[in-house]
Amino acid sequence: MRFSTQIKPISYIKSHAAEVLERLNEEREPIVITQNGEAKAVLLDVRTYEQSQETMALLQILAIGRQQVESGQVCPLAEAVEKLRSQLGGIKSRDKSREEKRSSAA
Repeated sequence: MRFSTQIKPISYIKSHAAEVLERLNEEREPIVITQNGEAKAVLLDVRTYEQSQETMALLQILAIGRQQVESGQVCPLAEAVEKLRSQLGGIKSRDKSREEKRSSAA
């Protein structure tokens, strides 16, 4: 990406809004908007914005995981798997019980 072609003054954005939006959707490159010669904002297409938000969410999850490891909030894999299986087993047995009740009521 060449920033020199991606920097536009706010007056250009105002007068060429449709063209700018079309370019954003085609090229998927951010546009830096300037005001009085200073960078003030960045304009992104929706897909790029959504991808960046998903990336940020994943990075936050990784940071939380790292903090939990560093603070000792971990358990052995076998213990975690067993806990999940018992929780899923409880859910499956409740679902099975509900199905049996529905079948007998019909």
